[in-house]
Amino acid sequence: MSSQARHIHVDGRVQGVRYRESAREEAERLGITGWVRNLDDGRVEIKCEGEPEAVEQFLAWLRHGPAQANVNQVLVQDHALLGLGNFTVWR
Repeated sequence: MSSQARHIHVDGRVQGVRYRESAREEAERLGITGWVRNLDDGRVEIKCEGEPEAVEQFLAWLRHGPAQANVNQVLVQDHALLGLGNFTVWR
C-alpha cells in the first residue's frame, strides 16, 4: 500500500487537555509520521502521513481525542507527501 498525507485542523476544547501529546502517542501506536501544534486561535493543527488504514484510524481518534477534550470539528484536507520521519509535538 502507498502512504497518504493529511492536513488537519481540530476545533473545540483541544488546548490544555493533553491533546497534542495524546495525538503523538496515538500516531506512534499506529505508525503515523508528522507533527502537531497549537494555533493561536485555540485550534490544533496536524500534518500526518501513513498507510491509508492507519490514517483513517488516526482521524477517527482525532474526532474525540483524550478524555478531557471536547472536539467540535475536524477539518481534513489531502496533502502532498513530505516524507516525515517521526511524529513531533511542536511547542
